[in-house]
Amino acid sequence: MNLAYTMAPGRGDTDLILHKLANQLASRGLRCCGTVQINSERADSGPCDMDVQVLPDGPVLRISQDLGPSARGCRLDPAALESAVGLVSASLAGGADVLIVNKFGKHEAEGRGFRTAIAEALALGIPVIVGVNTLNLEAFVDFAGGLAIRVSPECDALAAWVAGTIEPAIEAA
Repeated sequence: MNLAYTMAPGRGDTDLILHKLANQLASRGLRCCGTVQINSERADSGPCDMDVQVLPDGPVLRISQDLGPSARGCRLDPAALESAVGLVSASLAGGADVLIVNKFGKHEAEGRGFRTAIAEALALGIPVIVGVNTLNLEAFVDFAGGLAIRVSPECDALAAWVAGTIEPAIEAA
């Protein structure tokens, strides 16, 4: 099983790294499936808008809700996230070289979100890279059952991990 995760220290850094990785892998001819997150700062100084792009060339979906300037707590739009999950699961059936999941977040920690898509990809022998934050690290480690490896939050390190998972499969064929 080829399951890796990465964690970058700065706010939004994991999103940027995974977006760059998806572009780099696609430029090498690999079929990337999954989502990358795109954060957009807002003019009203409120929290950023969160969008995900469904890979490889799917739609961009807004996964955050505007709850107003005084709102606190989670702004995730669960219905939008589940729409992204459905699109990713459907594209997995068409084949992929790697699954990239922008974040194992609260939704996944609670048993929903991309958990099933991750399991589907692994069952198909597709390597998976997941972005994780410190809030959900314990839940991810429990989900992975100790089988995930941590890869440095650097595009080259992540691309090397992907190459290392794909090349043995090519040689065995």
